[in-house]
Order: sequence, then C-alpha cells, then structure tokens
Amino acid sequence: MASSKPKLKAKTTSNNKKAVTDTKTIKVRKSKSAASLPGEHDIRIKAQEIYNDRIFRGDNGTAEEDWLKAERLLKG
Repeated sequence: MASSKPKLKAKTTSNNKKAVTDTKTIKVRKSKSAASLPGEHDIRIKAQEIYNDRIFRGDNGTAEEDWLKAERLLKG
C-alpha cells in the first residue's frame, strides 16, 4: 500500500542549509512567452477550419473575419 505522506524535496538555501519543501504545494506559474503563442501557421489552419464550418452551415462572412476569430480563439 502506498504511503499517503507528501513527497519532500531538499532545497539548498543561501546559507547552505537544506530546507525541506512539500512538492505538492509548489505551483509554478507559466507565463506566455513568444514561443508558446500561436504563430501565423497555427492561425491560418484555425481560420481555414472556421471558414469550412461557416461555408458548411451556409453562413455569410469574410476571410478577414475568419482570421480574426481564429486569432481570438488561439490567443485567448
């Protein structure tokens, strides 16, 4: 049977003493960097999907509207 105790990780502080940290309580916040943002290729693919769906439904619209909607959806 597995232990329900949290896993502990040793961490060295500035005065070379080891501090024990509960690894389950540490949360790392990821920032949106340029690498994680969708690129032109990703937006183009999504805009094509939006266009295909729009045409299938018989709705009116423009390529520019499809592009802007794709950007909104991907960039959040």
